Amino acid sequence: MRMNVTIVGLGLIGGSLAKAAALAGHSVRAVTRTPPQDAPFPVCRPEDGRESIALADLVLVALPPAAVVPWIEANESNFKKGAVVVDATGVKAKVCEALRKYALQDRWTFVGGHPMAGKEVGGFTNSAANLFVGASMILTPYPSCGRGPLDMLEAFFKELGFGRVVFTTPEHHDRMIALTSQLAHVVSSAYARDPLALEHVGFSAGSFHDMTRVARLDPDVWTDLFLANREALLDVLDGLLGRLADFRSALDATDAAAMRDMLAEGRAARLKACGMAMPPDEKGR
Repeated sequence: MRMNVTIVGLGLIGGSLAKAAALAGHSVRAVTRTPPQDAPFPVCRPEDGRESIALADLVLVALPPAAVVPWIEANESNFKKGAVVVDATGVKAKVCEALRKYALQDRWTFVGGHPMAGKEVGGFTNSAANLFVGASMILTPYPSCGRGPLDMLEAFFKELGFGRVVFTTPEHHDRMIALTSQLAHVVSSAYARDPLALEHVGFSAGSFHDMTRVARLDPDVWTDLFLANREALLDVLDGLLGRLADFRSALDATDAAAMRDMLAEGRAARLKACGMAMPPDEKGR
């Protein structure tokens, strides 16, 4: 079903959502502070965005975490009756709790969202219609949300190329993202700051590049994300520090058995997480 879709914010994610929605045949408009010159759809500045918002069947809010709630509260009277509003920020509990007061009103519907895709570089110029191909789209609806909006969103995001749509609670989302995304960025940044990293040319291969890839993050964006999800990130960071301390202890004590056991546990955990069976000759070791 062709819909009127308005994207708020045209960075990497917002720009990619807009391009993918247009490619899928939807009527796309965008609202952003700095309209790009080469956008293949109508774009206006926030002060001129009321009409674009009022026409939208679906509003996708691709703003930084701290900006999502203020923007929705400032524009909630402009949403058309029956509209669905979805944010795209990487932290859900604080956003969804702040907007819970709108959950029982029947004029428009808010659903928390997080597209699990990205690049190390941002901005509209780096956005792409195929960014979400095969990715997961996470949605965190309120219990009061009916199936109608959720069925529509699932179909819409799959049209944009997402491989799956995952429904969960805001709290579970934040715990999982602290581990699968935010901790990886913390570790990558810390690893890349080692002075020896400046001398990596000629001494590095895939492992170094894999470990440092996401260190090319946007410091402002990721500072906001880390602090907005502080408690969950602290929990997984403490767990990692404990496991690293175990490795250090085994190394300090020249304890080959402990070292091998931990490495084997890590390998087995990775195979299990990927749905791969342990090779028969390694079982029971």
